[in-house]
Amino acid sequence: MTAITNKEIEPFVDAKRAAKFLSLTRRRVLEMARAGQVPAHPMGNGSRNIWRFRLSELAEALVKKPEPITRSTGIIYPGGPLAVPKGKGN
Repeated sequence: MTAITNKEIEPFVDAKRAAKFLSLTRRRVLEMARAGQVPAHPMGNGSRNIWRFRLSELAEALVKKPEPITRSTGIIYPGGPLAVPKGKGN
């Protein structure tokens, strides 16, 4: 078994640092984390979680483009404003 050194472990950052990295507000980053729109790690087991982020995961999510879902009205991206919630529609 190999030992993991501190240099190999990427530290978690808080919502303020993640917001700065994404050029968003802290509040918007937290909203996106709760909605599952950005990779985030909730800490705690109560109704209010503390959210932590890894900058590498955020960067990877930025470069990934969602696969479009085509409809007769055009292209709609999963999770976008025109997407139908799960369990609704056709």
